[in-house]
Amino acid sequence: MTDLLLLFIGSILINNIVLSRFLGTCPFLGVSSKIKTATGMGVAVTFVITLASFISYIVYEYLLVPFELEYLYTIAFILVIASLVQFVELVIQKTSPVLYSALGIYLPLITTNCAVLGIVIINVNSKYTLLESVVNGFGTALGFTMAIVLLAGIRERIQSNNIPKAFKGFPILLITAGLMALAFLGFQGMIK
Repeated sequence: MTDLLLLFIGSILINNIVLSRFLGTCPFLGVSSKIKTATGMGVAVTFVITLASFISYIVYEYLLVPFELEYLYTIAFILVIASLVQFVELVIQKTSPVLYSALGIYLPLITTNCAVLGIVIINVNSKYTLLESVVNGFGTALGFTMAIVLLAGIRERIQSNNIPKAFKGFPILLITAGLMALAFLGFQGMIK
């Protein structure tokens, strides 16, 4: 139980998918202008990553390994992720049309979000069990959500401040993301 808790905390803070591994930066930078939109994206990514971790483990262990087709894991995982994203897209479109339009192109791009594919590949390469894969996937998704919501909150505050003209827009966004990554670097060594 302690190992699962450490894996969970480590995937949120220490091995944060965006701020430590630098995967998933496209939605991190693109959808983080408003807290509501960032939260919606975080929830969608959490659902997709958690289920993708579960289903990908099953596909890998019970379909690819027995038939000695492990080399096809990338294609199989992309198919799993694409199916899950289609499902999430339909649900969000029906339940929250405003969020659906706010997320725009970034919602279907979860399919190609390297954070989603990266974590299922990390789970396989780390030889995690089913429970460890799901815990790592859920923790990673929460870490992604935390990072994107924090950045959205900072961006909302920045918009109401007087920023030098040279730093307005994307430059201040990159500086902020870099400072956040440095702050998360402080968690390194917390769990050994």
